[in-house]
Amino acid sequence: MAMGDACHHEDGAHPGLTGAALARALGAAEARCTETQERLTPPRRRVLELLLESDGPLKAYDLIGAFGESGEPAKPPTVYRALEFLERLGFAHRIESLNAYVPCRLEADGHLAAFLICDCCGAAEEFEPDLAPALAAAKAAGYAVRTVTLEARGRCSACGEA
Repeated sequence: MAMGDACHHEDGAHPGLTGAALARALGAAEARCTETQERLTPPRRRVLELLLESDGPLKAYDLIGAFGESGEPAKPPTVYRALEFLERLGFAHRIESLNAYVPCRLEADGHLAAFLICDCCGAAEEFEPDLAPALAAAKAAGYAVRTVTLEARGRCSACGEA
């Protein structure tokens, strides 16, 4: 089943950030960049803002099209560089199976990225998995794990109820 085929719940089941919550998240990103001596340039900030406002994962070309406050698209390299920066600092994650991006919803630095992806509405909820035994086994086998992204697909509670 393609996403949205049987999705009949009300819009807004997975809202993005707005108002004070959005301002707090952007302020926290600014503060973290200051602590790490990085710069949250206007293009980086705009891409993060679009991710935070979204009600679901966004593809790079969605971000390119929505980039300009007055409707003008961004140049692709601008958005791709911003996404690379946001991923490197842990402000955003790439969901491999969707080739899309979401803002990091967990406060912890260096955590493992794991997502519950709804096949109906396309929402992606981040959670922290307990992969300690698997990582210990990898280390015992001499494997140095650099990153882990776990993606589980199914139906969110809103779609399950609809």
